[in-house]
Amino acid sequence: MNRIAFITGATSGIGKATTKIFATNNIDLIICGRRKENLIALKDELKSKVNIYTLCFDVGNLEETKVSIDSLPDKWKAINILINNAGGAHGLSEFKDSKFEDIEKTIDFNIKGLLYVSKLIIPLMVANKKGHIINMSSIAGKQAYKKGMVYCASKAAVESISKSMRLELVPYGIKVTNIAPGAVNTNFSVTRFKGDEEKAKAVYENYIPLVAEDIAQVLYYTISLPEKVQIADLTIFPSAQSDATTIYRS
Repeated sequence: MNRIAFITGATSGIGKATTKIFATNNIDLIICGRRKENLIALKDELKSKVNIYTLCFDVGNLEETKVSIDSLPDKWKAINILINNAGGAHGLSEFKDSKFEDIEKTIDFNIKGLLYVSKLIIPLMVANKKGHIINMSSIAGKQAYKKGMVYCASKAAVESISKSMRLELVPYGIKVTNIAPGAVNTNFSVTRFKGDEEKAKAVYENYIPLVAEDIAQVLYYTISLPEKVQIADLTIFPSAQSDATTIYRS
């Protein structure tokens, strides 16, 4: 019987790349996102490889999240792997100039959404006495920088959540891994800059950034190790990056 992975933010970037590599390696999938047409397209692309179930909801909305996860058929509730991937940055400005809407979105996706999904799935893993949770943090959670106060704070929260989860869940045979990427060329910067493609492109100029598939490979590696091995925390940079704000551009 294949393992079952529950992946949030599955239809783009790291989530989509992870969905594809898991499918290639015979892991059945519950893929989640806010755009139904994208979920259906991804399911159609991969359904010849593995069994796939789609859930369309906003992780930042508690009622939507609860109704969606509670609706899972019993056979899909034997979730082995949870990838808390949904999230993002909204805006890049000094806090005094930031918008309340951006603050709300960042907190809803990066903190509330992760907690809502985890709160509903952890009891299923506890009942099965095994599981693996991967929380997507960021180098921003380890090192704050100017114009990113709320985003950095939200990812610092993810770091603490991962540590606390591990303390609570180890007795139940549940592993918790925190993944903190540096510069990854996805739609992250497009979202941060409100769709400004030129600004987003400039973030990745004159060096080779990571791509979503690089992180997806690492996620697959962490869930493929022997049962006795638990990777607690990984920070992943492109070779040109040395910390949150230092990148060598040729």
